[in-house]
Amino acid sequence: MKPVPGKELMVTASIMLATIMQVLDTTIANVALPHMQGSLSASSSQITWVLTSYIVASAIMTLPVGYLSQRFGRRKLFLWSVTGFTLSSMLCGQAATLDQMIFWRIAQGVFGASLAPLSQATMLDTFPPEKHARAMSAWGMGIMLGPILGPTLGGWLTEYYSWRWVFYINVPVGILSLVGIYLYVPDNQREKQRFDIRGFALLALAVGALQMLLDRGEHLDWFESLEIQFYAIGVVLALYLFVVHNLTSKHRFFSPVLLRDRSFISGTLFIFVISIVVLATMAMLPTYLQHWKGYPVATAGIILAPRGFGTMFSMWLAGHLMHRLDPRILVMVGISLVGLSLHQMVGFNLQVSEREIISTGILQGLGLGLLFVPVSYLTYTTLPQALRGEGAALFSLSRNLGSSLGVSIVMATLSRNMWINQQELAGRMHLTPDMLATLPTTPQMMAMPVQIMEELARGAAEISYMNNFYMLMWITLATMPLVLLLAKPGPVPAGPIAISE
Repeated sequence: MKPVPGKELMVTASIMLATIMQVLDTTIANVALPHMQGSLSASSSQITWVLTSYIVASAIMTLPVGYLSQRFGRRKLFLWSVTGFTLSSMLCGQAATLDQMIFWRIAQGVFGASLAPLSQATMLDTFPPEKHARAMSAWGMGIMLGPILGPTLGGWLTEYYSWRWVFYINVPVGILSLVGIYLYVPDNQREKQRFDIRGFALLALAVGALQMLLDRGEHLDWFESLEIQFYAIGVVLALYLFVVHNLTSKHRFFSPVLLRDRSFISGTLFIFVISIVVLATMAMLPTYLQHWKGYPVATAGIILAPRGFGTMFSMWLAGHLMHRLDPRILVMVGISLVGLSLHQMVGFNLQVSEREIISTGILQGLGLGLLFVPVSYLTYTTLPQALRGEGAALFSLSRNLGSSLGVSIVMATLSRNMWINQQELAGRMHLTPDMLATLPTTPQMMAMPVQIMEELARGAAEISYMNNFYMLMWITLATMPLVLLLAKPGPVPAGPIAISE
């Protein structure tokens, strides 16, 4: 069933509302955690489960999206997913205890996992090949803007209303999306096939254990903890058994065609690495601005917002340029802009101006938009239409895993480097606890050790953030060889498209 001509805009609007709603929830709750902690009587370690439960549930339930859309129909799966996500969002806002919050956050992750891959597959099937470039431009705006604008919107809602509105905001958006999907989104051709329950169980165990390892490692001193060692063993064992099963079983969880498609594998690996950089940067900046620069939550959100505007503009631009230029050139330009912005951020100190933070954010946003849209397009150029649902699920899983890994890397290195740098700075100043204890006991002199330690902490933080930005710059530049593995597409036909006019 094809959509009625002229209704492509309504299809796009309906599914993108659902997608933005889902990806927004990966970051929107971060800034509200301290407020939730007091309301739910949770400790600092317990409250992180509000984020962990959602991420793990979402990652695991991304795996069977391809099968479910073929078995029950993409439109029906869309309707159930949006309904469940909207209801669970409302119940998250009403949670009175931590247990209730975690339960409904798991439900959010379960229902929301299918929204991003379903929307991508629907966009590719709804529009003809000559409009795929701009369709991916519209889809990419939702995927990229959600995590970038999440802290801004979450900070504003928390500051002026309540942390509960971080979840309530999904309700009107979900209702609008639900009505649009019901009225305009076409169904796909259904196909009855056997579900590989053993392959799903093994891969779900590996993905779940990996997510838990990445999320909990920072709090438990990584492999010094028995819990983290247990997760690591689970990842390795489950992946080994999954590979053996997939090589020997007649019913495989992933189609072998996916693994033989060079462009698809390259694009999926590329988005994994770039996702490390995107969310890692967004995880560091709110803390940098609020804790070390002293900005209020709302002000920090406003300073970060222009990054999203830069991304939106460059995605729109990429959609129009791809029929004139080789999309791989746009990817290389995007990588260069992101690398340049991170190089400028290496020079950030605690006296950096708001103008510099905003300008580097816009530059980085421009680069992200120029590389994300072509990669989303090139990944599927050689993939058969029947495998788009399965491919989109794997693409989304790779993006989510990259985001989780990026956050874990920068948070672990940040905390460790701050401690090391503080010790080194104290050593250079020849400061010891015994020396500080010998200071006179006048009120002015008694305040000096506190001031000295604060300055040491600020200096250590400054160096640690600069080192992390430097690391992310090289991770970004390391993706350049992957661009050469993407298939060279034929000419991307020009032509009008409803979603951009």
